Amino acid sequence: MSALAAAPVTAATASAGSATLLPVNPVLGIVLGVLLLTAVAVAARAHLADRRDHLYARAIAVAGLRAAVQLAAVSYLIGWVVRALPTLLAFVAVMFAVAVRTAGRRITDNHTWWWAAVPIGVGVVPVIAVLLLTGLVPLKGVALIPITGILIGGALTATVLGGRRALDELTSRHGEVEAGMALGLPDRDARLEIARPAASDALLPGLDQTRTVGLVTLPGAFVGMLLGGASPVMAGAVQLFVLVALMAVQAVAVSVVLELVARGRLHRARRVSLPSAEGE
Repeated sequence: MSALAAAPVTAATASAGSATLLPVNPVLGIVLGVLLLTAVAVAARAHLADRRDHLYARAIAVAGLRAAVQLAAVSYLIGWVVRALPTLLAFVAVMFAVAVRTAGRRITDNHTWWWAAVPIGVGVVPVIAVLLLTGLVPLKGVALIPITGILIGGALTATVLGGRRALDELTSRHGEVEAGMALGLPDRDARLEIARPAASDALLPGLDQTRTVGLVTLPGAFVGMLLGGASPVMAGAVQLFVLVALMAVQAVAVSVVLELVARGRLHRARRVSLPSAEGE
């Protein structure tokens, strides 16, 4: 049995576990609706918006409704997807494509958004390959999809935060970048000096989650396995793997997206180079 596979669970145990966590009934729907409306109202009242003055109230409402529809669809499709390898790989490919599109469009609204595929892919693919080759994760949907989803989600978050912070910093401190170039620094190095500290902050959420696990938070993998009937030791081992793997994936993703921004591959506006000494 794979080291990451859950312990055998009877139908009665699984049903009892899910009922203990959250009963699926009309009350749950009402509470979810109230929470979503509260989030929308607070965001609207505080006028929370991004740098382009796009209000987050509407984005929160759309995200909540999309999540409900998408989870309902996946709940019905997942049993069919995991039956055959081709459909399993196709589902994973869709997960990756959606993550790339989401991350890229969060970072920039021009044609360079597709470069987001590089940090996400470079971060996730080697980890998944190692897990498959070592046999820790079997090539089966019941294990591969959730693990891959967690890692892609972590890479997506790190790529978005790292890319946005790096580009925001370059925009607000463009004078310092130009000063560095004027002093003889290559374009890439001048950008790195300014963007690196801001982009590196994208690692903070993952670091804090890992440092406080068991003391402040009990993440989903741990709780889910316990409710599913796994032993506390197995649940803890799986959660530790998830946290460490996420740190590796996110460190790679932030490093790569920072490099792409520094080299001008991922940008928001047309690059303007300083005139050369010969042209002055």
